[in-house]
Amino acid sequence: MAKELKALFGSLLQKSDSITGHSKKSDKLRFNVEEPLKWKESFDNLLTSPNGLCLFRAFLVTEFSEENVAFYLACEDYKTTKPSKLASKAKKIYDEFIGSDAPREVNLDHETKAITKENMKQPSQSCFNVAQSKIYTLMEKDCYPRFLKSSTYLELTRKTKTG
Repeated sequence: MAKELKALFGSLLQKSDSITGHSKKSDKLRFNVEEPLKWKESFDNLLTSPNGLCLFRAFLVTEFSEENVAFYLACEDYKTTKPSKLASKAKKIYDEFIGSDAPREVNLDHETKAITKENMKQPSQSCFNVAQSKIYTLMEKDCYPRFLKSSTYLELTRKTKTG
């Protein structure tokens, strides 16, 4: 997955036809000409745009921090989980992103990890809210500004402006 996202991120600039809205059927991403400009308005605009989210994930892969958005999205999905599946899904998310041997450990302070671990005793749809909020803020304050300054994003918006 990471390799595919890196390749996608690198090749997007070569697809100027798809960027300006004149995409061929074979292109994977189709951009409305104004879409990339909206991503700069707010972090939420970026996360709620399928194309924006895809590009942001690809950018995070190049920054070796894709686990942050993966955790955020896992938490969003978790909130819609049926009550009967909460415990097993919570354990999976905890083991993958928060536990001491987590393969995709996110950067959380000790207190947030402790709160989340305590919440795991009685998993509810809100048991990851504190941790998710911390990771959202980290991405919004750190990764998102770097994404907006990245050469790929700047080139993408330049192409949309010049059509």
